[in-house]
Amino acid sequence: MDAVTTASASTAAAASKNTQQQGTLINSDFQTFLLMLTTQMQNQDPLNPIDSTEYAQQLATFSGVEQQVRTNTLLGSLNEQFGLSGMAQMASWVGMEARVTAPVYFANSPLTLYPAPAQDADQAVLVAYDAQGREVTRNAVPVSADPIVWAGTDATGAPLASGSYSFRLESYQGGEMIGSTEVETYGRIGEVRQGPEGVELVLEGGASIVPSDVHALRAASS
Repeated sequence: MDAVTTASASTAAAASKNTQQQGTLINSDFQTFLLMLTTQMQNQDPLNPIDSTEYAQQLATFSGVEQQVRTNTLLGSLNEQFGLSGMAQMASWVGMEARVTAPVYFANSPLTLYPAPAQDADQAVLVAYDAQGREVTRNAVPVSADPIVWAGTDATGAPLASGSYSFRLESYQGGEMIGSTEVETYGRIGEVRQGPEGVELVLEGGASIVPSDVHALRAASS
């Protein structure tokens, strides 16, 4: 995958969020300052009006706050454009397969999984979950990081229904579980979109991820 593109998208998302927060705070301060200045002018003592120097300082402060609001609005616009640029760069990912731990779509074709058992494990168990998070299969697998094939069948050998599935690998030592980790597999990217935190990738089946969740990328299998 393109590490520069991923880093740029992540940076843009963080910058956009920070700019929005700062803009909201400064705009609130701007409105408060304007209200206080207006109230002060309306209620000043005619016999003892505001000193001209003090009034000039307040106007200068007002101008500075107004300029800061405009600057933050401009930065927000630039960040939005940058996010759209990152989304355009990732448009070529649509239709490709991303290696992720997110739920992927199963349509009666075996999935290749990439387990990572604990270092000291002497037994490993692969657990599959459906879209509702319910356990659907549990099978002992070799204690190895070599890829394994999940056929998508239940305990009786009957095929499971098409849908989204996720996987975990439970590692055991001496019959005691010493770890449980998410298992990576490939899911097809169906859409790239601009989300509230930046660029998002939508997998076939509906799972939404960010570019940094992708650990590998390949052309879709036929």
